[in-house]
Amino acid sequence: MNLGLIADIGGTNARFALTDLDASKPDLRDVKPLRCADFASLQHACEHYLESVGATPSRAAMAVASPVDTDEIRLTNRAWSFSRRELEQALRLVHLRMLNDFGAVAWAVPALSGDDAVPLYGPAALPPRSPVTVIGPGTGLGVALLTGDATHGWHVIETEGGHATFAPVIEEDRLIARWLDSLHGRTSNERVLCGTGLAQIDAVMRDPDRPAGQAPVLRDPADVVRLALEGHDVAARRALARFCAILGAVCGDAALMHGARSVMIAGGIVPRFVPFLRASAFRERFLAKGRFAAYLENVAIHVITHAQPGLLGAAVALRATTETPR
Repeated sequence: MNLGLIADIGGTNARFALTDLDASKPDLRDVKPLRCADFASLQHACEHYLESVGATPSRAAMAVASPVDTDEIRLTNRAWSFSRRELEQALRLVHLRMLNDFGAVAWAVPALSGDDAVPLYGPAALPPRSPVTVIGPGTGLGVALLTGDATHGWHVIETEGGHATFAPVIEEDRLIARWLDSLHGRTSNERVLCGTGLAQIDAVMRDPDRPAGQAPVLRDPADVVRLALEGHDVAARRALARFCAILGAVCGDAALMHGARSVMIAGGIVPRFVPFLRASAFRERFLAKGRFAAYLENVAIHVITHAQPGLLGAAVALRATTETPR
């Protein structure tokens, strides 16, 4: 079997799998998540996985949460750095393709089936109408652009759009921005729309008058989501509602900048509360773009629910590679 190694390396977890490069469509075999904190480097995590499955692939595609346009790669949310060429040699690979993590998610979109995504607004058909904004909060906020079609081929544009400056709209947004500004000197969309960002929003909702510089007590983001969905914790519900509204505003901005006809929301957070998202101010803030509200009304929005879209996208990208990009 002509196996390839695929990996999706985030700030918290490193997910690995094998894929049969000769199969009729991309597949995932021996999927295994590893905690990044348990390994000193990406090379060590790769070697541990390959030893555990007893495989020696000659080709690999790896998605990482950072820019990948140079040989030296440094992860944004994890203290790992490496040389692409040295990693290729250490793993004895003929070819190693590096992808931005949300670039990989974008590559997965054309391979999704109807069970792999939940429609929020607009047509439910997959693949979605191009251009497609692919965006999602997790450890950070990923943004990518997918263009093309099945007839002429798909093309992914990797971006660092999550680091664009956050634009507060109402007073609650400004409270959040002032607090995060005091911590970081600047507030990006990623500082708000990520797991830690949800915990920070929750802290502001619980104590809006806390003096700047006084550290808040942060609750685990998973607990904030759980408490909000249970319905008894007012601050948690307000925090999750504000998170959804801000996500709507940022998705709308990204769709306008990309000229998107579809938006696909991914990441490890949003699939946990799709009904809450649908009932929130997400749609209102998505459309609140003045003269271009009518344009955005025709943009289809889905939430990707596939368990491993980054791995699937890496498998698609590896199969599409005919020569090593340098």
